[in-house]
Amino acid sequence: MKLETERLILKGINESYTEDILKIRSNPEVNKFVQRNSPKNNYDALQFILTIKEKTKNNQTVYLGISLKDQPNLIGTICLWNFSEDRKTAEVGYELLPEYHRQGIMSEALKAVLDFGFNELHLEEIVAITNKLNENSKGLLVKHDFILLEGKEDEGFPDNIIFSLKRLSGGV
Repeated sequence: MKLETERLILKGINESYTEDILKIRSNPEVNKFVQRNSPKNNYDALQFILTIKEKTKNNQTVYLGISLKDQPNLIGTICLWNFSEDRKTAEVGYELLPEYHRQGIMSEALKAVLDFGFNELHLEEIVAITNKLNENSKGLLVKHDFILLEGKEDEGFPDNIIFSLKRLSGGV
């Protein structure tokens, strides 16, 4: 699967992106607000990619690498995952190397993925969970009309807040 925007190509990932995935998912700035087991080496990154490929094949995730049109390397990722049983709700997740922050890249990628989620997957709601101190992420979500769900908690992660975007009756 591939989505294109004015500046970006969003594409499925495979083993050829092992070093890019390692660079993104082990970056201390990227991981500042994320609790996960970050890859320590190419083997860990490759295992992650193989897991993602399997989950993609089983329709458990839509996971896309983000690259600028004029360069093949991945600079970030964006995904729809954690689908509800009825496939009407999914969670969006994203990460971007710090040197590409504040350039509208993630905004462009998010718009494409929201369009895809609502118009191709026919989702009714897309949820985003972010750390309450992650100002960049909160700003991105608000810019794209996500609403903070006051009082709703991410169980086991008290520093996270939850946002929601519901499908408009005419599509997004």
